[in-house]
Amino acid sequence: MSADWQRLDRRMLLVHPVREVLRFMPVLIGVVVFGSTSGGGFGLRWELLGVLVPVALGVLRYLTTAYRIHDGRVELRRGLLQRHLLAARLDRVRTVDTSASLIQRVLDLATVRIGTGASEQDLDLDGLRAGPARELRAQLLRESAAAPTDEPAEPAAEAEAGFEAEATPARPVLRLDPTWSRYAPLTSAGLAIAGALLTALTQLPLPLDAGDLAVAGVAMVVAALLALAVAVSVLAVGGYLVANWGLTLTHEHGSWHLRRGLTTTRETSVDDARLAGVSIAQPVNLRLAGAARLSSIVTGLQGEGQSQMELVPPAPRAVVVGVAGEVLGDHAPAAAPLRPHGPAAVRRRWVRALVPALAVAVAAVVVVAQTGIGAWLLGVAVLAPVAGALLALDRSRTLGHALLGGRLVAQSGSLTCRRDVLGVEHVIGWNLQDSWFQRRAGLTTLVATTAGGRQRVVVPDVPEGVAVELAAAATPDLLAQFRG
Repeated sequence: MSADWQRLDRRMLLVHPVREVLRFMPVLIGVVVFGSTSGGGFGLRWELLGVLVPVALGVLRYLTTAYRIHDGRVELRRGLLQRHLLAARLDRVRTVDTSASLIQRVLDLATVRIGTGASEQDLDLDGLRAGPARELRAQLLRESAAAPTDEPAEPAAEAEAGFEAEATPARPVLRLDPTWSRYAPLTSAGLAIAGALLTALTQLPLPLDAGDLAVAGVAMVVAALLALAVAVSVLAVGGYLVANWGLTLTHEHGSWHLRRGLTTTRETSVDDARLAGVSIAQPVNLRLAGAARLSSIVTGLQGEGQSQMELVPPAPRAVVVGVAGEVLGDHAPAAAPLRPHGPAAVRRRWVRALVPALAVAVAAVVVVAQTGIGAWLLGVAVLAPVAGALLALDRSRTLGHALLGGRLVAQSGSLTCRRDVLGVEHVIGWNLQDSWFQRRAGLTTLVATTAGGRQRVVVPDVPEGVAVELAAAATPDLLAQFRG
């Protein structure tokens, strides 16, 4: 692309004024309501003019927006009376996303968002032709990978990386299977829909007569629960398909590309150098159904929401593990058995799960004995320890860690079991944290800090000696100065 300033497509003017009006919709509604109640037609016209002026200025700002790639930077210029120039070095470009709403797709337009690692410096190019938008994304990814960085690299390594990027063809790794939408009702979105509908159902009137309640009331409750299950399933499945329709994950020119969406199509790209690892999440509801979800850990971006890109929505666990292996280039970290943390860590999980459960059981028995409240509290007294034991058993089974192929693997949790896989070259520090109870048991929590994802990978309740050995084996140069 030349260094000349490129303007946005004028067809976006069919969309941009509508967006500006929507921004001022609360003000417009207030003006209309105030004008109708006060009866001031002339004043109403002036008040509407006061809203239309900012809208016109917004459209004018769009007409004066232009961009270019020049002298190792991508630059965005906007404004008429007050010119504003935003520039980002190509070597600071972390991600390049393209998205297109339904109306943009009808007009063959797209939005390009250039992520630089700092949200206030991100560049949005809203209103490019779809074809040039894809070409711009590919160009930015190529030039950002080829741009000189602050850290000198070996020439041979640069040449080899460049050869691999040019020689690697597009390789599809994953395509959406619509049957995976069967897991949607088990996700947090499905549970939220169920909660909202259940709250609405509690507001329905029930028969007050005891005889009617015994028949019609029970039938109404059963019918309502069935309707609830159907509604939750339909809404959750529909939302899943709309958000993930056409999902395709490919690897091309040293970058991972993810495309998804029905009404709004979104494409996200991240280069291999920024992809620090993956995270496999298995909430208990998905795990019972044999499903999981996969996210990538991306370095150089601020915030967990930006630095974790969902690669696979809720899908069969075998699919998630297979994609994780493809992304990592090694299938072992995503599926290999892990090293247990020993009996002390297992005892700690049983104590932390059973003590609160037993306290609830004792409290329920005391309340029943003192007040004579219904026997349902006795059921709580029985079920609480059973639930605590199941929780402790599951947490003990999932706890573990490993160092495989230059990657730190840490797994823990029960209600949300998570396996994090992080390349050791992305570890920038280690923390050893322990409570009074952990010190009594000879355990510690090892935290590997990184610049991606949640900014850390946690290995909880590991023996102190094992924690030090693990950190030293993962990054010997980092800890060499602290060891004798």
